[in-house]
Amino acid sequence: MSPRRVAILLGKELVQGPKNFIFVWVIVGPVAISLALSLIFGTLVGEQPRLGIVAEAGSELVRKAREAATIAVRTFNSASALRQAVQSGVVDMGVVLPADFDTSIRKGDKITLTAFIWGESPARSRAILGVTLINLVREIAGQEPPLEVQSIALGEAVEIPWNERLLPLIVLMAVFLGGMFLPATSIISEKEKRTLTALRVTPTTLEEIFLAKGLVGIGLSLFSGVIILVLNQAFGAQPLLLVLVLALGAVMAAGLGLLLGAALKNITTLFAVWKSGGILLFGPAFIYMFPQIPQWIGRIFPTYYILQPVIEVSQQGAGWTGVATNIFILIGLDFLLIVSITLALKRSEQMALLA
Repeated sequence: MSPRRVAILLGKELVQGPKNFIFVWVIVGPVAISLALSLIFGTLVGEQPRLGIVAEAGSELVRKAREAATIAVRTFNSASALRQAVQSGVVDMGVVLPADFDTSIRKGDKITLTAFIWGESPARSRAILGVTLINLVREIAGQEPPLEVQSIALGEAVEIPWNERLLPLIVLMAVFLGGMFLPATSIISEKEKRTLTALRVTPTTLEEIFLAKGLVGIGLSLFSGVIILVLNQAFGAQPLLLVLVLALGAVMAAGLGLLLGAALKNITTLFAVWKSGGILLFGPAFIYMFPQIPQWIGRIFPTYYILQPVIEVSQQGAGWTGVATNIFILIGLDFLLIVSITLALKRSEQMALLA
């Protein structure tokens, strides 16, 4: 395999791609849906998560929290005033710091903080506030602090808002529309025009052709997924972890696109497969939208292992330890998909077998 030939093919795909209706459609479609839902639910311009703090003796945590770009901070003079502010929704979360908080944290003493949570605050805001609070305490302590946070919900709790229920579906659409459709349609189009046969006359190998198309699909898929999370302000406090999950999902999407492109003969069949097999891709998202459905059913779908880490990181504030198992399973699925593509190409060395 020649990196130079792959780079030339990749450049060709990038030049020709934007001229393709599919290329434009797979980007504009999810973005348009996301913008429409944001306007409907009023989440296009969201507020920063709001943290309330009572620190009668003063604390470095207050200063560091004010400097954090991801949250808004208000201070209160008493625990009762803070509790009232949380209950009425003035702040999303409130904590009361002991008088010797900074000293105890630096000494490594175990501290239990009570966090008041507004029952109607978005899950994403709670996640960002929780992770930010732990990170700030870690900065003060200079080590992993023995800190325990006990949450008390105030006000009326609400079920998962519809904009949060629909976000995983939009993310999956963005990832798979671009990652799957573009490589598949590109391969099918070249098979119909017999340009693949022309390429095979040159030193270019089938593996190089498929790799170039797969890389374009991965890039477009990752780009679309990131755009959706940015528009919905859903990166939370672990953006790099979310990008990793989206990248692994993009590999799955592009791999499926390459397999479909190799197996199918025309675009009509591709759309038929998309419509009939959509449940396999989007099943976990539909299950998440309706909590009354047993959530374990989602585990039978391969895309669950993309969806669940996205939900846990963006809406629940999970870190690596909380999603590592699902990510390793996703890596395993991607590996099996790559092996399947490799075996399929080895059995299709002659272009007549793909035509």
